[in-house]
Amino acid sequence: MSFENLAVVENEHWLEVTIQRPKALNALNGQTMVELAAVTRQLEEDQDLRGMILTGAGEKAFVAGADIGELTDLDAGQAARFSLQGQAVFTAIERASRPVIAGVNGFALGGGCELALACHLRVLARTARIGLPEVGLGVIPGYGGTQRLARIVGLGRALEILLTGDMITAEEAYRIGFANRVVEPENLLETCREIARAIDKRGPRAVSLALQAAVRGGAMPIEEGLAFEASLFGLAAATEDWKEGTAAFLGKRAPEFRGR
Repeated sequence: MSFENLAVVENEHWLEVTIQRPKALNALNGQTMVELAAVTRQLEEDQDLRGMILTGAGEKAFVAGADIGELTDLDAGQAARFSLQGQAVFTAIERASRPVIAGVNGFALGGGCELALACHLRVLARTARIGLPEVGLGVIPGYGGTQRLARIVGLGRALEILLTGDMITAEEAYRIGFANRVVEPENLLETCREIARAIDKRGPRAVSLALQAAVRGGAMPIEEGLAFEASLFGLAAATEDWKEGTAAFLGKRAPEFRGR
């Protein structure tokens, strides 16, 4: 599959996806959103893949936002449809059955911040800056930022970011729980790969089920979430990996998971 705005390579059964619009600071235009949807479908359909690492080209920006030039002439109905279409792409990333790691290499503003929020794990370069500056343009985030940010960092902190539109540093993003790790820029991609390798040592079916239990179950009332967890626990217990994992533990050896 070929892409216009994404560079996609497979490395150790992980897709490494780089958004490549450096002259526009990797801003999300319509074509890029179509391609993000396509590469997410590839992640879901290719059974040999274990996950995806997503980053931006260059040193300045992960994604500096949406392409404002595509937004200026939208009426209310068109804007709502635009928002729903973008939300669908980011929800597909969030609900992917394999982990998606954002390697945030620079500015992650507006839609870029929302894209990082839709990923399961976020590793930030120390030079990265995040923010949702939409209120400064007289609009609000439309790709899920008003919903996901509060779920990740808490409502009070999220409201400060949303209502001021101010950027925060990578260190502050780590302090409030937005970032899993903060590293030097030159170590960003390798840190993402290290996390990927750590995940790869675990049972792939269990990783997928744990991901679904946390993401989808976390959006349910607690009683429903617990029932969902129990059903997935049952599915995990019926796999060959469960038998191998327990046998390896009891035999004091490393497990050899096969994803079955």
